[in-house]
Amino acid sequence: MHELAVTSNIVNACSERAGRARVLRVTVHVGALSCVAADAMRFCFDVVAAGTPLEGAALDIIRIPAHSRCRDCGAQVQMNDILGLCGCGSSNLEPPRGGEELTVKSMEIEEAA
Repeated sequence: MHELAVTSNIVNACSERAGRARVLRVTVHVGALSCVAADAMRFCFDVVAAGTPLEGAALDIIRIPAHSRCRDCGAQVQMNDILGLCGCGSSNLEPPRGGEELTVKSMEIEEAA
């Protein structure tokens, strides 16, 4: 389960950036072709965040689809996994573009009183 290592790296990076501030929410973009399971990442997040400034924070995971073009009909195809199909039924697609990213997009912290 590489999600544990990925989530640990995210928590470590956000903890360093937050300093002593409490983190309320972290938003992550996960590409549909990145081989990262969102459910496993959510499960790991609470475990890894314990005892850090991220403990109790919400984790928002936004799936980013890949895009391709059908070689048979020319249509643009949004792919949510590597085995995408065109609306025409063809699987003759160009290699996908995007969908492999894994990016921390934002972090919401509690303002000091």
